[in-house]
Amino acid sequence: MSYLVISTSLNPNSKSYLLAREAEKQLTGGGREVDFLDLRKLRLPLCDGSTVYSRPAVAKVRKRIQWATSILVGVPIYNYDCGSAAKNLVELTGDAWKEKTVGFLCAAGGRSSYMSIMGLANSLMLDFRCLIVPRFVYADDSSFAEGVISDAAVTGRIAQLVASTVKLDGANFDTLLNAHH
Repeated sequence: MSYLVISTSLNPNSKSYLLAREAEKQLTGGGREVDFLDLRKLRLPLCDGSTVYSRPAVAKVRKRIQWATSILVGVPIYNYDCGSAAKNLVELTGDAWKEKTVGFLCAAGGRSSYMSIMGLANSLMLDFRCLIVPRFVYADDSSFAEGVISDAAVTGRIAQLVASTVKLDGANFDTLLNAHH
């Protein structure tokens, strides 16, 4: 079982990055193998649906996603939707996401867009048969102070997300998908 934590924000002062790092810390604290991917450190192209798939940076990221059995994705919420870099990542790497267990860590400016992640979650579930962890972390600006997570309840929710992800990791997708056939 292998874990990938992805920070999709491109903001140098990203709050979703802090959530993703906390998830990584909790996973590695349990002795698990974890890869951390920070999109700020990559120069991924915008998906054009044509030539970008063969670029070396895209191929490297694709392999890292393929390697993982479970992925936790830190996303910023902008304008009532997940940040565009997260969607671009999925568009670039496509079926590398197939049958992964996926959880979300969302950071937003306010409390009203807590359902914003559902478009991306539904896409991963329907297009790539991902098992979406039915628990996600949503934290607004009040959960952070001076560049750290300041709300113990948020850290607790990250622990719950990590525990749920570990529990679901390595699920036998064939068994799950064919259980009622």
